[in-house]
Amino acid sequence: MNDTGEVVGRLAPTPSGRMHLGNALSALVAWLSARSSGGSMVLRIEDLDPRARDPEAASLIMGDLAWLGLDWDEGPYFQSERGDLYTGAIARLREQGLTYPCFCTRSELHAATAPHASDGTYVYQGTCRNLTPEEIEERSAGRPPATRLRLPDADDPSAVIRFTDLAYGPRRENIATECGDFLVRRSDGVVAYQLAVVVDDALMGVTQVVRGHDLLGSVARQMHLQRLLGFPTPAYGHVPLLVAPDGRRLSKRDRDLDLGAVRNMVRGPEVVVGRLASAIGLAEEGEELRADELVPRFSWDALRNLPDSIVVGGDFLA
Repeated sequence: MNDTGEVVGRLAPTPSGRMHLGNALSALVAWLSARSSGGSMVLRIEDLDPRARDPEAASLIMGDLAWLGLDWDEGPYFQSERGDLYTGAIARLREQGLTYPCFCTRSELHAATAPHASDGTYVYQGTCRNLTPEEIEERSAGRPPATRLRLPDADDPSAVIRFTDLAYGPRRENIATECGDFLVRRSDGVVAYQLAVVVDDALMGVTQVVRGHDLLGSVARQMHLQRLLGFPTPAYGHVPLLVAPDGRRLSKRDRDLDLGAVRNMVRGPEVVVGRLASAIGLAEEGEELRADELVPRFSWDALRNLPDSIVVGGDFLA
């Protein structure tokens, strides 16, 4: 809740391609959660990475959201236009002695450690954590460094982050052992996702973050950043991923059930909204509904016994 007690949710698509059904499901639940509480929605286009700065894709995504009946009260904001805010936050962390330059390449990181079992995150081993000024100067001549956040030691109580997810219940993570010092800025100067969304959610007054289950592992890192920067912590809720019958996650890159193709194969948005709602227990199989018709039905209780992922086959929209 914000100071007025209103729930402020957000839609935060990345314009790296057309939305697919999994993106639509997360957006639908985020919208329903806020609207069912009488709350508002912010639209933020997460185009931090230059490879995702596609005005045409952003326009198509906004059109798809509108077609689904998912409106917003504020925005769109574009992360590509908010760089000074992120740079300022990193400067605040640096002034606290909490950042350091990292010269490790991706291949070196992958060779040094196995990925975390749950989400594929590589646990940083602290290779560059204690470089001397001379070593930093020498390595800087060869390649620009990334910037990492120095986390508490594993036995420090502040390394343990606890929260209760709206769908998946109580969670506990030791950020020192389960992710290690993480990036706040890449070596090419692009600000890291974790830092940018924390700054944006705080400055946009977001009180509730709803997104796909694949980002559940980001919560502890974001909560730690919020504490360091003096930001409030929103409520977090995660939504099952939609996966193909072979277990593969739907992907924009593979154009799995993207909204462009979907809109050409169905009679209207009520078909899509109804199938998505049915998949998470908010509608009966075969119901066709507008998004606003689901508002009085929405409850997080219905989502609390869902699996991490839901299989969708070629007949999902039949």
